[in-house]
Amino acid sequence: MDSGVTFVPLAHAADEAIFGGKAVSLGAAIRAGLPVPPGAALSSDAVDRIARAHPSAAGELLASSHVPDARLAVRSSAIGEDSGGASFAGQHVTKLNVRHAQLREAVHAVWASARSESALAYRSRKGLPLEPRMGVVVQMMVEPIAAGVLFTRNPVTGADERMIEAAWGLGEAIVNGSVAPDRFRLDTHGRIVEFAAGDKDIKIWYGDDDGTIEMPVPPELRTAPCLSNSQVHELHELATRCQQVYGAALDIEWALGPDRHLYLLQCRPITTLGAFQS
Repeated sequence: MDSGVTFVPLAHAADEAIFGGKAVSLGAAIRAGLPVPPGAALSSDAVDRIARAHPSAAGELLASSHVPDARLAVRSSAIGEDSGGASFAGQHVTKLNVRHAQLREAVHAVWASARSESALAYRSRKGLPLEPRMGVVVQMMVEPIAAGVLFTRNPVTGADERMIEAAWGLGEAIVNGSVAPDRFRLDTHGRIVEFAAGDKDIKIWYGDDDGTIEMPVPPELRTAPCLSNSQVHELHELATRCQQVYGAALDIEWALGPDRHLYLLQCRPITTLGAFQS
């Protein structure tokens, strides 16, 4: 490719200095047999060319066989992101329900989010270079029954127990605080020791156009658990498999697909035990 654009299957992303932390983390998960949605990793040079409207870069992205023919999630993978000391949680944009025609604009939005005032201030506080290098992950977007986060250590107390938060639809409802999610606390064997039903009055879902919308949840489901006991146990087993790859203290994003298959969306170190990280 004369433009120097680099796209590879997500499973082939292995160099953090080229593709960024998230892409490499997900690539390692795929290589370990973990259930990650398929997709492509874009190098930081490729993202720069696409964001700066290089004449051929966007066309090459759209023509790439590594980009799934599906609704897409376009996600940040900054160099230095998702390390134990710098998670960039909430700093960089994720674009959901992206169609191919809007893919270039979505990549540009992720690239630009690394240059926002708050993201640059965070980089300064962490002692990272002030000129960000942004890789991007383009994946099939899971259309989930439920989604959420799982911590392999209690993020508030540091206790050796699993904490799960779950809500109907896309996990963005938990990340942005739109709902009070279901909360499960598990012991180290995966047994539920505490459950608190959330008031999940809305779910975030994909719209007919690009992007997401809020939809009301039927009254009978608002406080109904969105995970069965067996699905909670499956999450525990997924977390155990993740620990074999990534280490002990993890912040895991997951989704329960329409086929009731669990997908791993992200796995990163818990940045600071004793401070809740979503």
